Amino acid sequence: MNYVSTVREYGIVVDGYSTGSLQMIDRVSPASGRLVSRFVSGTAEDAAAAIAVARKAFDDGPWPRLSGLERAAILRRWADLIAEDKERLARIEVDEVGKPIRMARGDLDGVIDLFQFAASLAMQVHGETYTNLGPDKTAWVHREPVGVVGMIIPWNFPAIIYAQKVPYALAAGCTVVVKPSEFTSGTALELTRLAREAGVPDGVISVVTGFGDPVGEALVKSPDVDFVSFTGSTNVGRRIVANSAETLKRVSVELGGKSANIIFADADLDDAIDGALFGVFFNQGECCCAGTRLLVDEAIADTFVERLTARAKAMKVGSVHDDDSDVGAMISETHLNRVCSYLDKGRSEGARLLAGGDVDRSGGGLFVQPTVFDHVAPDMTIFREEIFGPVLSITRFKTTEEAVALANDTTYGLANAIWTKNFDTAHQVAPRLRSGTVWINTVVDTGPQTPFGGYKASGFGREMGQAGFEEFTNVKSVIARLGKRTPYYATKG
Repeated sequence: MNYVSTVREYGIVVDGYSTGSLQMIDRVSPASGRLVSRFVSGTAEDAAAAIAVARKAFDDGPWPRLSGLERAAILRRWADLIAEDKERLARIEVDEVGKPIRMARGDLDGVIDLFQFAASLAMQVHGETYTNLGPDKTAWVHREPVGVVGMIIPWNFPAIIYAQKVPYALAAGCTVVVKPSEFTSGTALELTRLAREAGVPDGVISVVTGFGDPVGEALVKSPDVDFVSFTGSTNVGRRIVANSAETLKRVSVELGGKSANIIFADADLDDAIDGALFGVFFNQGECCCAGTRLLVDEAIADTFVERLTARAKAMKVGSVHDDDSDVGAMISETHLNRVCSYLDKGRSEGARLLAGGDVDRSGGGLFVQPTVFDHVAPDMTIFREEIFGPVLSITRFKTTEEAVALANDTTYGLANAIWTKNFDTAHQVAPRLRSGTVWINTVVDTGPQTPFGGYKASGFGREMGQAGFEEFTNVKSVIARLGKRTPYYATKG
């Protein structure tokens, strides 16, 4: 299907209403070269106005003071409105990100699940009571909202990462200022519009579009922002952590990855091939937890690699609005060139190119063919650095010890996967992998109940699950003495 939409124009959202400067950012679809959206290029003043509104809404507004049941009801209504608007939101993701439509629909299904789970958490905030401190003393420990949260959202999964942050923060009683990517701001603005329809009060959510400097910088440095939740590259994450030091605000950063997919000889090969392909080519490889390093037992490597390569060559690239499209476009010309530089490094450093390696600009798009490199050594650039494109590196191993060592031979620690039918192998290897997530006989698989985040250069903090919800809370201890307190210092007459 050749899907054509009109150009969408957006303002920034502060206090429930669109506003902003006249300077605009044009978003051209990376899949077609067609202008699809226009966003306000926000200023430091726009960010400051949004922060002030969020501060007032938290300090004086009703949202933090609603009961958990009331907040949950609003979040559920919001989820219902998203479900009703799912197809249109998915098409916006396709236009702005360049991902295939069936992937975008899957993202929106995940968004709805995340909102519904966050609603359930709003009703379950509880504390602890300690009555064993003595006959005249008791204490209770409870969680309260952290305050104003600045959220910086990347371009690869704009809707679903919005949903991993915003409803969890709102469930806790926080107010938020969202800075979406300048490439893919559409769904953040559309979801925020639906929030107002669902009953979220004005001022609780603001969206300021634009570039990291000045908008993101303002969120990180403002003393009126209590917590910053960032998803993006490791380099930008380091800068955010450094810039937050002056105000000593809390920061959660979910950063890059270089995930390993370990294929043991006893794996179900059909499942493992399908998982390996999905793990690296899902979202055209623009995924922080992509399984870009395929580690294959030498005993099955030749057969496995031959079958996987044939499947990779048969994948459908482009035509992102078609239901059977497999691989979408790179987000921008700059990023396309970066991915191509890694293809050149793979060739020049001696890896064996089995599939892909070519650029396809048909229809005005920015497509990289699904690429498979074999015989990739651990010292090669494509083994060590995050490519963020549809590029798979295959390395062979002889022993379980070698497989674990190869998987951990990275500065990152976001996710890894194990493919085996031997429970002992899975049970023994999973704890040894230094990553925040380990998948067994599945990949890029999660649920709103399961926390997600990294070790090492993949960041710290968690999103989703109970742990992700608790990121948006502070723990407070209240200690009470019963009756008259015995003085520490006698009163002198």
